[in-house]
Amino acid sequence: MKPHHSHKQSEDPAHCLYQAIAAIKTTEEAKHFLNDLCTPNEIEAMSDRWRVVDLIKIGKPYRKIHDETGVSTTTIGRVARFIELGANGYNLIYERLEKKLNESRNKIKNRNTKIRASQ
Repeated sequence: MKPHHSHKQSEDPAHCLYQAIAAIKTTEEAKHFLNDLCTPNEIEAMSDRWRVVDLIKIGKPYRKIHDETGVSTTTIGRVARFIELGANGYNLIYERLEKKLNESRNKIKNRNTKIRASQ
């Protein structure tokens, strides 16, 4: 007997996948889900795309990105095109992670300032 799914059979399968991804709460959960869902090559391809986002955003030339990462210039160009003209997915998540990183840095900086002030 198949387990009961909360999704309707007629519901768009892609929408169901997006809902599943949106339900991920931690990096560890994401790792487990993607390792179950994707082949190692698919994970590598997505990782390559994501790892060049920051380098593209800071304006590094495609050839230098390729030399540093080994990611093909075709993939780099495709990612850059989606950053510029896509559905804003790369930009949204990049900015969200940058904000989170900056908040963490500020907390550490503030903590260190308080420690120095109390010494």
